[in-house]
Amino acid sequence: MSDASFERAEDAIRRLLGAEAVRAPRAHESLCARIVAEPRDLEQIAAIVRVCETERIALAPFGAARTLGEIRRAPVMLGVSLARMDRVVAHEPEDMTVIAQAGLTLGALNRRLAEHGQRLPLDPRGPGETTLGALLGAAQAGPLRLSEGTPRDLLIGVRFVGREGRVVHGGGRVVKNVAGYDLMKVMTGSFGTLGVIVEAAFKLRPIPEGYTAALAPFVRAADAFAAAARLCDALPLVHAEVLSPALAARFGYPGAFALIAAVAGNAPELEYQQGALRTLDGVAFLDSARAGAIYEQLRDLEFAPAALAAQLATAPAELGRCVESLGAEFRAHAGCGVAQIFLAGEVDLDGARETLARWRSAARAAKGHLRLLAAAPALRPKLDFFDAPPPGALNLMRRLKAAFDPAGIFNPGCFVGGI
Repeated sequence: MSDASFERAEDAIRRLLGAEAVRAPRAHESLCARIVAEPRDLEQIAAIVRVCETERIALAPFGAARTLGEIRRAPVMLGVSLARMDRVVAHEPEDMTVIAQAGLTLGALNRRLAEHGQRLPLDPRGPGETTLGALLGAAQAGPLRLSEGTPRDLLIGVRFVGREGRVVHGGGRVVKNVAGYDLMKVMTGSFGTLGVIVEAAFKLRPIPEGYTAALAPFVRAADAFAAAARLCDALPLVHAEVLSPALAARFGYPGAFALIAAVAGNAPELEYQQGALRTLDGVAFLDSARAGAIYEQLRDLEFAPAALAAQLATAPAELGRCVESLGAEFRAHAGCGVAQIFLAGEVDLDGARETLARWRSAARAAKGHLRLLAAAPALRPKLDFFDAPPPGALNLMRRLKAAFDPAGIFNPGCFVGGI
């Protein structure tokens, strides 16, 4: 792509959107794009896509650009911010469904839903900064994944702008399954490489009446994971996390592993469930207000400064053994088979590659996989963020990319196999 092509595209986009809607990148956006466009509707996004295809300009859709800023090797020419598309399109409290534009943050949506005693129970780090588009594009989920699942479990409809500026819709407003191509699962976790998500429909859940958390220290990680497994079998836990000592210290347990488990329900339900939680040695209970604060701290854990941070997924029964073998600090979602791990301090490129290879080898031995979440800026361009899938799966992904994005403009090089 030539500078002349970029200038033509920038001029065309300024004419389409107005000069005030095209700006320099801010904060994390500078890691993703050279300039940023802020369209206000579907038609403007469709027009942007057509201009980019004509001029062969790569674009990257984002919310606050926190996730994308950590994994792009270099900025693309154009970032598409959906900040102006932040409306609730429809909320049906009786059906417990909502449709909202992709630029709305999860925090803002849940504040509105709370007026009806409902919520979208997904909990990425910093929901006040996480747009619904970013939530889906990066398939973000936190501690509540144990009881509520991940975005793909609650998503019932999606609308996105794809090739040639076409508006594509999958799913619907009601909770049902339909025959056909499952666009919801295709778009979830696609990191903006197949199109620009503009709208999503979700099924909702009632806000629990009460919430209680239990914290317990352990000398050995294996004992903490064993206790978490017993609790998961005995109780409908809201979440259950095992923390390594560096993270446990933030919750008042220096030099120990910590288990943080929570239950929810009405008063009789909480009283009954606390009985099972009392079997933990040294357990401390937190009332609703304090438990809520601990949960938010757990949800929003920062792993920075870290040379490397990654997400591991294995069979739940293998998770404890796997994370112990990695020699890293971790937050493990016990019962889900998912953990975030990180290496503190500094490491050179050879050390980073060796560490990442060792982590991925351990994940594969546990029949799982590992994705790099963040790396020090000097290391980022030289590391593979995604694990290598089997050749057949990678070939299928490439065919899907070619079908959805034949011009190769949607966030190129930011997915498995450099897709």
